[in-house]
Amino acid sequence: MSHSVFAYPYFGVFMLFVITFIAFGLTLFIQRKLSTRFASKNREKLKLAQYECGVIPNKQQNRISSRYYIMALLFILFDVEIIFMFPWAVDFKILEMFGFAEMLIFIFLLSIGFIYAWRKGALQWQSLK
Repeated sequence: MSHSVFAYPYFGVFMLFVITFIAFGLTLFIQRKLSTRFASKNREKLKLAQYECGVIPNKQQNRISSRYYIMALLFILFDVEIIFMFPWAVDFKILEMFGFAEMLIFIFLLSIGFIYAWRKGALQWQSLK
């Protein structure tokens, strides 16, 4: 057994990757064929309308407000910073007073960023002006 399959430790991972890739491709192919065969071909005007019931919309804005992007960026920023606190909490006994001081500095800087965003009005959904 000098050159067996077991001589390569990642051969199983490679085969799992290949099988997964083939299964995904086959599933996608079968789904597309079945959906084109069984999809409804009803093209009446009401079904192609934007809404099937309710008030007909007048005109929608083509621009998305920048507040969505700012709110999403702030959420990701604070969420990622909070995630950094979990390893600290796990190793709190090992880090002792040095780790505690580092986390106080981290929370202080995080608070400064939060207060800055708050004062700039980035957390207000609608402006009051």
